[in-house]
Amino acid sequence: EEDPRFWRTRAQDTLRRALNLRHNTNVAKNIVFFLGDGMDIATVTAARILKGQLQNQSGEETVLSMESFPYTALSKTYSVDFQIPDSSSTATAMLCGVKTNLNTVGISAAGRNGVCSSQQGNEVTSILRWSKEAGKSVGIVTTTRVQHATPATAYAHSASRTWYSDSDMPLSAKKAGCRDIAYQLIFNTDIDVIIGGGRKYMTPMGTKDPEYPTDVASQGTRGDGMDLIKEWQKRKPGKVAHYVWNKKEFDDVDTNTTDYLLALFEPGDLRFELEREPTTDPSLVEMAEKAIRILQKNPNGFFLLVEGGKIDQGHHASRAAMALHETVMLDKAVERALELTAEEDTLTIVTADHSHSFTFNGFPFRGNPILGKSPVYGKDFLPYTTLLYGNGPGFKIINNARPDIRKVDTASKDYVQQSSVLLDKETHGGEDVAIFARGPMAHLFHGVQEQNYIAHAMAYAACVGENQDHCAKPSASANDSPGNAAAEQSASLSAQLAGFLLITCLLH
Repeated sequence: EEDPRFWRTRAQDTLRRALNLRHNTNVAKNIVFFLGDGMDIATVTAARILKGQLQNQSGEETVLSMESFPYTALSKTYSVDFQIPDSSSTATAMLCGVKTNLNTVGISAAGRNGVCSSQQGNEVTSILRWSKEAGKSVGIVTTTRVQHATPATAYAHSASRTWYSDSDMPLSAKKAGCRDIAYQLIFNTDIDVIIGGGRKYMTPMGTKDPEYPTDVASQGTRGDGMDLIKEWQKRKPGKVAHYVWNKKEFDDVDTNTTDYLLALFEPGDLRFELEREPTTDPSLVEMAEKAIRILQKNPNGFFLLVEGGKIDQGHHASRAAMALHETVMLDKAVERALELTAEEDTLTIVTADHSHSFTFNGFPFRGNPILGKSPVYGKDFLPYTTLLYGNGPGFKIINNARPDIRKVDTASKDYVQQSSVLLDKETHGGEDVAIFARGPMAHLFHGVQEQNYIAHAMAYAACVGENQDHCAKPSASANDSPGNAAAEQSASLSAQLAGFLLITCLLH
């Protein structure tokens, strides 16, 4: 690296790849939409370094799978009513194509947080629904509960993201006819694959959990007495439909014969990757692969949402190790999805819904552990970690001094990074987030865009939803480019002119 030729050669290689890049204008048979909840650009950078360091490299030069995508854009994440958004308003933008208000799911900005009457008539549908109506198979995979803000937006309409089951709703909302999110998961859209957590919102109040039968907090929460798991099974007559709640049952599911899969591995959210028990809980990679193998049997293609939802939860707890390992696992799922699909017909998107108050700073030396400390001490002659939070539970001042962390293992999954403002939970940030795109029409993801543009670009690529005027026309080759099209048009005009001159000469 000290030789200038090293960097010049690398740059020339990158330049050649850029010059050879051609727009893929095929129709996207499949869409795999990866959503890293809270995966801001600082998180992507830090996860890149962590991935490399886990492979005994310095880390900075490492490339995440998502970073190998040929097209990148930035997404503006604000909601209609707040400068800094939450996951439900951003998911509504990305999946439904309209920006909305904080804490609302699948409704327009005319809806009001917690006001049931305001959601009625203001519902907006998602690209998952558009894809299903176009004859595609559809699926949801998440490391949170399947009723959580991001996955809920794919199928539900709710004035509150917290109405997981009917017992979470005020009596006035139930009387006004609003339905909880778990109910809508079963009755709104016929979803082929549902994988994540959230068992307790599906069963009657007091129902013992099969995995934690003595834990009262894991018991069913429904006040209406409905068993939505049984309802799901009843609604699949003549189909091979499996409900599973543990890894053994999950592994036994034959993707070649399975039409529907409902897999709920926890009463609430799944465990963090660093706390996951591999023998009992599948990884995000395994869940994404199972979903793709089931969905890709449909000759019309599929739409799959894969959410790394625990990145966000790690950040809220100011536990950077948790958030970064979740990000590395999401990237592994991206890598596996690319192996299972073809770039020619599958549009793969990786993005985030919002950022966090997460910073990467302090002049660490090259190869310094990403979860380690800066060599530059503060003016109080105490060290600090290179990863910090603007606010959160890590604010600690004892006897007018910061804690001395020289002998603290800051790479531990339980270490809470320091912050400048004390809060019970760290908050989201307002910066733009990255969009990485690969496959048909990936070039539509460019520049700095409003977040709701994502749904429209995906729908255009897959010829689902409203904008289908271009779909009747034959697709251009993946190697076509505007320059090639212009050359073909010029050649056609030349041939017509030559024919005209020949006829003129013959007439004379």
